[in-house]
Amino acid sequence: MDSKSQTSPPYQGSESFFRSVLASMEKVYLSRNPTANAILELVHSSDNGHICYDHFAFRTFGVDGYGITSMAKFFLDFGYTPRDELRFSAKKLKALWFAPPTNDHDNSGSGVDGPFPRVFISELLVDEMSPRAQEIIKKYTKVSGSGCKHAALASALGSLTWENPLYSDFMELARESEYAAWTLVNGYALNHATISTHRLNSHMKNINSLNHFIEENGFKLNTEGGVLKVSPDGLLLQSSTVADSTTFQFADGITEHVPRSYIEFAERLVLPQYKSIPEPEIKEFHRREGFEVGNADKIFESTSKEQLTRKTG
Repeated sequence: MDSKSQTSPPYQGSESFFRSVLASMEKVYLSRNPTANAILELVHSSDNGHICYDHFAFRTFGVDGYGITSMAKFFLDFGYTPRDELRFSAKKLKALWFAPPTNDHDNSGSGVDGPFPRVFISELLVDEMSPRAQEIIKKYTKVSGSGCKHAALASALGSLTWENPLYSDFMELARESEYAAWTLVNGYALNHATISTHRLNSHMKNINSLNHFIEENGFKLNTEGGVLKVSPDGLLLQSSTVADSTTFQFADGITEHVPRSYIEFAERLVLPQYKSIPEPEIKEFHRREGFEVGNADKIFESTSKEQLTRKTG
């Protein structure tokens, strides 16, 4: 994955349509997550440059066609390529990431108008859950019918493909899997967007500087395993905020706060074989590619009750 010969095929389909769907997903995400919105504005104004997204991430239920493939289809149709599978046995999850298609004209824009983001899609291994948890999840996917065919549309609209759940079902799932409870109330909504720090223009291209800047401005970062998550090879550095919470009206009339989404930051360092290349000539394919189980496992905790309720200072 470290050479041009291993990049994905050229873009397929209408670029303007594809970007408009990404923009709608982003709009829903920003409307529900004031922290992400504020940080994007803060970094954009402070860095005096454009922001590139490293990846978009989604969560799914791995049952009845509602897993990874349901959301992946949209991206595959527009030239994305499946890459590595990751397993998270303790959380009963698996994930697959997808490389974006090559596009020679996508480097000047910012955000969803910039380089296409990688896509990271995870799924809950429902058949490994308790019988009661499986029963609850399958009740909603059954009600949804063929909703799994419209994952991208549901994400762009910010709508669930099933009816609003019962609060008792949400709480029962939360006791066994916070991931399951999150997916029940958020569905295919964008779980997080990730700023590519090394593509920034200022000192904040160093992720430690960016983390410090964010904390100085009063935002809370996920401390699971330390603020900075580092891959074993030391070349993939990641951090994230703690998820926002908003009120949600459950089907039984109860209104409670539920976890929404968060924003992540990723710095991909230059691979050893390209260290001699001058900085201005470094391209994305010269840098560390892919994802790391250890890092991602801790990033998942950004929506956990422990992180949401943790006091700062």
